[in-house]
Amino acid sequence: MSAPPRAPDGDLSFVAEALPAFISEAQEQIATIEQLLLRLEDTPDDRDLLDALFRCAHTVKGSAGIFGLETVVAFTHHVESLLDRVRAGHVPLTRALSTLLLRCNDAIGHLVAQPDAAEADADHRASLVAELQRHSGSGAEAATPTPASEQASASLRQERWRIQAEFGPDTFRNGMDPLAIVRYLARLGTVSGMQCAQGRIPALDQLDPETCHLAMDFTLETDVGRSAIEAAFSFVRDDCTLHLDTEAPTRAVSAPPVVVPVATTARARETTPEDGRFIRVQADRLDTVINLLGELVIAGAGASLLSRQARNGPLVEVHQQITRLIEEIRNGTLQLRMVPIGETFARFRRVVRDTASELGKDVALEIVGGETELDKSVVERIADPLMHLVRNALDHGLETPEERVTQGKPAQGRLTLSACHESGSILIRIDDDGRGVRRDKVLARAWDRGLVERGTTPTDADILKLLFAPGFSTAEAITNLSGRGVGMDVVKRNIEALRGTVTIQSAEGAGSRIEIRLPLTLAIIDGFLVGVEGSKFIFPLDAVVEVIESRPTATPLDPRGRSVVELRGQVLPVLSLRKLYALDSPAPERSSVVVIQSGGQRYGVMVDQLLGQHQTVIKPLGRMFRSLRGMSGSSILGNGEVALIFDVASLSLLAAEQPGSSTRSAGEAGSRIQNPSTERQTP
Repeated sequence: MSAPPRAPDGDLSFVAEALPAFISEAQEQIATIEQLLLRLEDTPDDRDLLDALFRCAHTVKGSAGIFGLETVVAFTHHVESLLDRVRAGHVPLTRALSTLLLRCNDAIGHLVAQPDAAEADADHRASLVAELQRHSGSGAEAATPTPASEQASASLRQERWRIQAEFGPDTFRNGMDPLAIVRYLARLGTVSGMQCAQGRIPALDQLDPETCHLAMDFTLETDVGRSAIEAAFSFVRDDCTLHLDTEAPTRAVSAPPVVVPVATTARARETTPEDGRFIRVQADRLDTVINLLGELVIAGAGASLLSRQARNGPLVEVHQQITRLIEEIRNGTLQLRMVPIGETFARFRRVVRDTASELGKDVALEIVGGETELDKSVVERIADPLMHLVRNALDHGLETPEERVTQGKPAQGRLTLSACHESGSILIRIDDDGRGVRRDKVLARAWDRGLVERGTTPTDADILKLLFAPGFSTAEAITNLSGRGVGMDVVKRNIEALRGTVTIQSAEGAGSRIEIRLPLTLAIIDGFLVGVEGSKFIFPLDAVVEVIESRPTATPLDPRGRSVVELRGQVLPVLSLRKLYALDSPAPERSSVVVIQSGGQRYGVMVDQLLGQHQTVIKPLGRMFRSLRGMSGSSILGNGEVALIFDVASLSLLAAEQPGSSTRSAGEAGSRIQNPSTERQTP
């Protein structure tokens, strides 16, 4: 069997069904190749990393061959051949070679994602192949052999393998086709002597067409080696036992028979036994479960309220148990969507490498807290703002090596991405040790644009806030990379859409720090329910420190409802929700102050009623309240009322604003609240 036969219609159906899984796994391997190449730039002689790099390329090539993606196989073969020489020590992994391999990896990724566009990029791949061959041919080890030596070498490499494959009964049900594997092996060499074990086939009246009874025994003469044969069976590693026995025609001694369960292929050796317990779930299915769970929480709250109103003790007890179970299901389900942010951070290694090289800068990227987890939906939506901030730091934050040496700094700049959990949210920092923000330059540009009255000098913090003004830039010329401030208004808007905040700290000549605070999840949280007049509000429970009885304020309330009180010898800023949101009702005789922690700041919020802990399903704000400062979302209570969810970080900024600030309060901005609980919003 020297050439694979044409695939019948059944095989085409199998390919169509299994191809998405191949693309997904191939993209993971391609991403791993990129990260391994970047890590090898620091330790180019690390044999474990080199072996892992070769295995990834080999897996992509082998899997693509099963699906008949010949262009991917042909191009990846050149990459694999060079990587084999690198790990053998015949070719050094220089930075130039690493750059070439990264470009080749990009080309493989493009081929996998868009196989129909292969012809359009043929010239580009041809140039890459020429460069691969040039690197592979360097050195005495790669001297061009004579025709005689080529023939002898090929003869020595050829081996005859006896392959015995016994497939499990669920092979067909799992979407696998053993004949597709045979066709792929036929591309690697010559298949002959095919025999099938007829003894495994039951009587016709007992035959289940969905059950696999196939056991094959055949010979493959090839030069690819054991690992390539094992890789061909990687997709059926859980449904097949593989027996390999070599019979090399040009060698006196053959290797002993080896029984290889396919679960121990190269890919499986990189993982732990626990990995076999993982399954893939489509994200949209998980989102549907989360949405239904949110509705279950709301329905459960309503049923619990009715049971208490009925004053039926046993019914109340049953509903309390149901509420506990719902909470456990909620916590477990939300954990399914939690992913480490380190996977997102790792993408920026390539960005930092390529951008710094383009700018003529030497920058080291440090990642801290990559194991910190947050909701997958948040991770996906924060990637673009992070990309903009990282490129800004590289372009306008960090200096060239010559400038750094002149200033007494190390020639290599440092950019740090870090993440940690803090007060029920995630804190992401982008730090650089570059030139920092020149406040005089920012202020001069603000005067020119009329953002600040000429001659007026705001505080340093207010000057840094100007960087978030729409279209603000201090760049002297427009480049492909955004300047610090160009598009920062878009970054801020995207982060605030995630109920997050972004701030800048900077010391001129020493560097800058950008802090992003985000909620851990956008779906369901534990909340603390309070009431003011007839309105209901919710604080994230993790942000609530304590509750104290209201006491006389040290200063009268200003027009925005701010004052201070004394708490254990410390001055605590306090916000009055009634004054802040212009709620038209007289203040009660007694009220309470909820003490909130946001970042490193504590402040108090005056409320009328304390209504206790509440499982909060987060819904988007309706149009009426989208411009309302200090709010991040809404929730539907068990009785059908709507409660607004506070954005504690935004409230902290309101509490910290100095009198005379140009920022308007919620009431002044036209967001006057009469009674939001009486108008149920559309989720």
